[in-house]
Amino acid sequence: MVKVDTYPVIPTTDLFQRVAALAADFATRAAVHDRDGSFPFENFAALQQAQLLNLTVPKEFGGQGLGYAAVSRVIEKIASGDAATALVLTMHYLQHVNAARTRRWNPVIYERLCRESVEGIALLNAARVEPELGTPARGGLPATTAQQTAKGWLLNGHKQYTTGSPILRYFIVWARTTEAEPRVGNFLIPRDVQGIRIEETWDHLGMRATGSHDLILEDVLIPSEYALDISPLKAWSSPDPLQLAGVSLWLSALYQGVAKAARDWLVGYLNERSPTNLGASLATLPRFQSAIGEIEALLYASDRLIYGLANDIDRADYDSNVGLQAQTVKYLTTSNAIRAVEKGLELIGNPGLSRHNPLERHYRDVLCSRIHTPQNDAIWLSLGKRALGVNS
Repeated sequence: MVKVDTYPVIPTTDLFQRVAALAADFATRAAVHDRDGSFPFENFAALQQAQLLNLTVPKEFGGQGLGYAAVSRVIEKIASGDAATALVLTMHYLQHVNAARTRRWNPVIYERLCRESVEGIALLNAARVEPELGTPARGGLPATTAQQTAKGWLLNGHKQYTTGSPILRYFIVWARTTEAEPRVGNFLIPRDVQGIRIEETWDHLGMRATGSHDLILEDVLIPSEYALDISPLKAWSSPDPLQLAGVSLWLSALYQGVAKAARDWLVGYLNERSPTNLGASLATLPRFQSAIGEIEALLYASDRLIYGLANDIDRADYDSNVGLQAQTVKYLTTSNAIRAVEKGLELIGNPGLSRHNPLERHYRDVLCSRIHTPQNDAIWLSLGKRALGVNS
């Protein structure tokens, strides 16, 4: 086992320097992985080498134990280099930060997962979405079952959109028990257990390098203690506000990174492009200056929203509405991100849609912000009910 002092806490300045260097490196390969739909294994080897896979692992187990604002900045910067890598990383961070705060998992298992994430590439992610159910956020019991036996839990099911599936060491599977009154919850499935199969189904418009394939479980037997947190369905009806806040904030930061990468490329292009009839760069024209100014305003507003709330959470200056507040931030900032990238496309026309340039990839990636839970309509509904004083 790794001692706690093996990996000292990284000073903030050094941390962000490492992240910036990695993001620049990841950007050199992002287009290739996007075009091929291949998984960026080498990026995660580099992240581990830089000690960046353990940022939300508690310090007591050798991790960095960073707050929401610092992790947001890491995610944003990595996303500016390769959004797909950032999404897999974000999901890993979320599993650890939520487990660290609630401590509902078996303590021996939890400590082992933490130490593995410090020692090497031991990524975690949830497997929740199903073909019939869709996303559990919309309600309903999962079709994936967990049967309790004398030897442990026996799981069978089919999960979709399992982000990071080519590299995950553990899948945290949402399932229901086969009891007369089913309980639901998360079950820890190691990658190397018998009965696991990955069907390579992921072939999407954006985030093409995330390896979000289907996970098939056929009579997968796990120890009893790998039932991480199972409860009656009604116990899950009131989601943890801070858990809701974390996922919304970090997804907001991710797509802010994509939008900033698009902005940076656009600024470079406008400064370099000098049509012969103009005799100067496009950056000298008021029309382009005004458009860039609009993009800057959108990105500035999003920065204030993301990091204002993230800093409030780090200071414990929040209330029970923090989950909905963060969801509102997600709606506003991802809308801003999409608009910022669209503005660039409108501005330069054909070059923006050429696969020789990264802007079209940034646009495809930023559009994926709309499909992450919670979706915009669910956020609007919650906000409307709260404003109207409607509880159900």
